Amino acid sequence: MSLSPSPRPSRGPRRRSLFASAAGAAGAALLVGCTGGSDSGESGGGPSDAERARARAARDSAELAARYAAVIAAHPGLAERLGPLRDGVVRHAEAFGGVRASSPAASGPASAASPSVSARAAGPGGDSGDSGVVPADEKGALALLAGAERKLADRRARALLDVPGELARLLASVAAAGAAHVFLLTEG
Repeated sequence: MSLSPSPRPSRGPRRRSLFASAAGAAGAALLVGCTGGSDSGESGGGPSDAERARARAARDSAELAARYAAVIAAHPGLAERLGPLRDGVVRHAEAFGGVRASSPAASGPASAASPSVSARAAGPGGDSGDSGVVPADEKGALALLAGAERKLADRRARALLDVPGELARLLASVAAAGAAHVFLLTEG
């Protein structure tokens, strides 16, 4: 039994090639949208929208790092698991222009955060929507961190449309890292 060619003549591109070109065009449009030039659209001496977004992102990462430090201080058994994630969040704050805080690993779990950092971790302001108190059980503490990471990653993903190229790429990268942190915090 031989297979005969399709009775339909080939007139134009196949469905797969159309899909591939559409996906490529969408990717190109996304890249073009993220390649904004300078953000000097505002005149006056005040900070630009991009500078304010960068400062907020640095502040958000610093607050999240403080929350990690509070959980590590309350649950020293989680220090090995959470330390690398907290260090990543600290690097995110630095990438946005924040100042590096001392590492809890260097000073031990009992002094994981300075009093001002602990106060922020115990009661973060803004739109966090929770009390910020570290739950007594480890599972609840991990859920608290996962929720904070998820909320921040979502907010950063929404902010991508409002900032110029390099900052948009940085926000996208950090939002993706936050999503990975959520996975690591909720697995097993």
